[in-house]
Amino acid sequence: MRLLQERAAPGNRMTPSTQTVLGLETSCDETAASVVRLDADGTVEVLSSIIASQIAAHAPFGGVVPEIAARAHVESIDGIAAAALAEAGVGFEGLTGVAATAGPGLVGGVMVGLSFGKAVALARGLPLVAVNHLEGHAVSARLAAEVGYPFLLLLVSGGHCQLLAVEGVGACRRLGSTIDDAAGEAFDKIAKTLGLPYPGGPALERLAEQGDPAHFELPRMLLGRKDCDFSFSGLKTAAARIAEGLTTQAERADLAATVQAAIATQLAERSDRAMGLYAAEHADEGLRFVVAGGVAANRAVRARLQAVAEKRGFSFTAPPLAYCTDNAAMIALAGAERLALGMSDPLDAAARPRWPLDEAAASANPTHAPGRKGAKA
Repeated sequence: MRLLQERAAPGNRMTPSTQTVLGLETSCDETAASVVRLDADGTVEVLSSIIASQIAAHAPFGGVVPEIAARAHVESIDGIAAAALAEAGVGFEGLTGVAATAGPGLVGGVMVGLSFGKAVALARGLPLVAVNHLEGHAVSARLAAEVGYPFLLLLVSGGHCQLLAVEGVGACRRLGSTIDDAAGEAFDKIAKTLGLPYPGGPALERLAEQGDPAHFELPRMLLGRKDCDFSFSGLKTAAARIAEGLTTQAERADLAATVQAAIATQLAERSDRAMGLYAAEHADEGLRFVVAGGVAANRAVRARLQAVAEKRGFSFTAPPLAYCTDNAAMIALAGAERLALGMSDPLDAAARPRWPLDEAAASANPTHAPGRKGAKA
């Protein structure tokens, strides 16, 4: 529990009321529910956070199977929500709103959580907030630390890798994004080529502790570009080719350490570049650097990024490990902040497989070719 410095998007003002919100997260392979209380003075308290993992169901396939994930969400969402309410000591009558991930993510899973949230909102006469999953990650550090707006965010996970200037609630401006694969995807795919168990990222980190990060030479991507974009596809391909010829556990450990160091280096270099741009615009507002998403749990990556932040004069904040990976507490807080501004969504809010935080930048300057469902994040 701690105090938040609130800053809304231009034109919005916080309303002096306590928000107690049920959050629901079903965008990938965790069914999660949480109750978060945002007091009128900005104090945040996580009353409960329940997560049902599907790792065992997906492990035989070496990755998430969307159909299996969606069915598992259907089977467990009601029980997980009931457990979150019971742990919080709050009934439906004690809620002021419900927030559910509406995208981006595996759309079958997104539909489950969003539909459940709509049912609660309709049955109990509560406002609904359809939350962008990435906005949830953006506010995740605010669950356990005092991080006021604005701040520079590195969102780095299995599906996303981008640098954003977060100016206020729902006000994000993209500074850079991956042009191909996300860092977390690179970790997972390379782990799979090394024969490591699912989930691959944490397994690769453990193996890397035994290896020499300078043993192999891997390509450094986008060296000629001076922007803040990322690329991990070439690194992933090169590492996979090396992995095919390895015969000993020591060699695998060396490759794991080299891959981890290469990913950390690229994240640190692009973040350093973004800090320079951000500092020029926000020198009078305090320099804050937040790292969120599943890859933020990697200790080697955290250490590199923290060193860059300290060099640049930025404060460094990353969520506790429990809030780095997908969870519903971050969704509940994102919903509570919006409800405090009088913002909610209609019951026909759509589930979205793609939903960029900075939709203007995604449309004007897409890093991927837009598909039938729109621009990617």
